[in-house]
Amino acid sequence: MPGTSTAPRILVVGGGYVGLYTSLQLLKKLQKGEAAVTVVEPRSYMTYQPFLPEAAAGSIDPRHVVVPLRRTLKGAEVIAGEVVSVNHAERTARIQPVDGEEYDLPYDIVVMAPGSVARTLPIPGVAEQAIGFKTVEEAIFLRDKLLRNLDLAEASKDEAFRRRVLTFTFVGGGYAGIEALAELEDLSRYVTQSLRTVRHSDVRFVLVEALDRILPEVGPEMGRYAVDELRERGIEVNLKTTLQSCEGGLVKLSDGQEFESDTIVWTAGVKSHPVLERTDLPLDERKRLRVGADLRVTNEDGSVVEGAWGAGDACAVPDLTKPGQFCAPNAQHAVREAKQLGENLVAVLRGAQTTPYRHAYAGSVASLGLHKGVAQVYGVKLKGYPAWMMHRVYHLSRVPTTSRKVGVLLDWAQAAIFRREIVSLSAQSTPFAEFERAAGVKQVSGSRG
Repeated sequence: MPGTSTAPRILVVGGGYVGLYTSLQLLKKLQKGEAAVTVVEPRSYMTYQPFLPEAAAGSIDPRHVVVPLRRTLKGAEVIAGEVVSVNHAERTARIQPVDGEEYDLPYDIVVMAPGSVARTLPIPGVAEQAIGFKTVEEAIFLRDKLLRNLDLAEASKDEAFRRRVLTFTFVGGGYAGIEALAELEDLSRYVTQSLRTVRHSDVRFVLVEALDRILPEVGPEMGRYAVDELRERGIEVNLKTTLQSCEGGLVKLSDGQEFESDTIVWTAGVKSHPVLERTDLPLDERKRLRVGADLRVTNEDGSVVEGAWGAGDACAVPDLTKPGQFCAPNAQHAVREAKQLGENLVAVLRGAQTTPYRHAYAGSVASLGLHKGVAQVYGVKLKGYPAWMMHRVYHLSRVPTTSRKVGVLLDWAQAAIFRREIVSLSAQSTPFAEFERAAGVKQVSGSRG
């Protein structure tokens, strides 16, 4: 069933990197009445994930790492909901709005950009005890929990309780895990300077990584440097080690270690969004959407699926600079793929030829906390302050919209002049608690709303 509007409807599934930048490119290139763009995303904003660690550490205001879709995508229809299935043969997507009943949305062209979700394993306790690090909500929760736990330990004389709340466990040694771990350890080091009974040596940070190195994207040498840097700061780095269980907060590792941990952060990889398995579009053996070099969806035999496009983490995009391989699922590729996808889609609408996506991977930068980092860019290796500065400059140039760039710059300037903000707002998760106590209500706090 085609879209009901006179102009073809382009349905963009997801409002992350690919969804946002593809839509921006379409709105820029399309002429009035040439096509209508509809974006479906559960959140009304795009999250710039590389800045989540700094938001967790208080260096950046959380509002400056998210980009409002409606304000940014003027001229597009933005639906706050989730695409739960796609029937491309019928050109219909099933939509679950944030509030309300499911309904069918007809379209003419679909752009699959759902991104990725955390890749969890059937480890006892993970689903109940762990938290991820992909959203601004998770980042701010971890910041507030760190500050709250330091307060709890400061006020307690129970040594077992203090050890538990002061132990923070991170599972996964990729970008998300290492940067979050390093920034939060930096924050704890700063906060403990103002505490009386909790010293920084009392706070325990544990990293669990199944491989024999961390940050593989920056190369072996820089990865070893990062391990040494973290260990010098007192962080326990456990390589070639896996999490066996964390039921009830009791962490059990494959090397025999057992300890209580109140905070467990799972950053051990991602996988394609499960919505892809609820479509009739072709997937590869890893459940990724099959796409060609021009980002059109292709069948196993290489033939094009008309009216279907895809890019980003959820897609197997051929890397033309490395024949036989696929582009890495990162922001560097996603943003460029999205722009090429938008241009190619408009070209097809106008009967023109598409252009293959080609980008030679430039390298990677990673922050290890304030004034510390590692980088390998175009073969040049940097560490310490130069790498940290490169990390900031690069990501500042990539965060969408001028207002967000200015906001981040002002945040950095304020953080450089004044002291860090160390107030926990964890009570915001139970906003009715104080009024209920005053009213004498006997119920679970935060049960309303």
